[in-house]
Amino acid sequence: MSADPKALYQEVILDHNRKPRNYGELAHPSHHAEGVNPLCGDHIHIALDLKDDTVEHIVFHGESCAICKASASMMTVAVKGRSALEAKTLMHEFVEMATGRLNAKDAPHIGRLAVFSGISALPMRVKCAILPWHTLQAAFNAEPSVSTEAEADPMQAPLGDA
Repeated sequence: MSADPKALYQEVILDHNRKPRNYGELAHPSHHAEGVNPLCGDHIHIALDLKDDTVEHIVFHGESCAICKASASMMTVAVKGRSALEAKTLMHEFVEMATGRLNAKDAPHIGRLAVFSGISALPMRVKCAILPWHTLQAAFNAEPSVSTEAEADPMQAPLGDA
């Protein structure tokens, strides 16, 4: 018997919202950025330590909706211990999947993040799910902040090369 994808999605979102992984701050991160979604009020900070091209530590904190918090929590788990290139590949695949431009089955690195594959059917929630990923990209690019609105709207173009 296969699990209902909607029920699994809800269960995962609620779990990561109630008990976010890697929630907190780093004293002296090598990379950090702030992400803002003015429409729903999501406001998060991503900080990481990159050592020998590997994401050694990654944390997030801020005020956000359950979808954004769950996405950030799962993102930190997924990229911790990976190389910068692997993390950037995963960023690209996640955003493409969440925006409906890539099927989760065609995204070899997605793994458990596939629970977000149905978010593309909820356009108002897509920005919530991808804000942490765009914030991570900003951190890798030494950009202090990123927004989901105006020219920075991630729905208007695919995630750029990080």
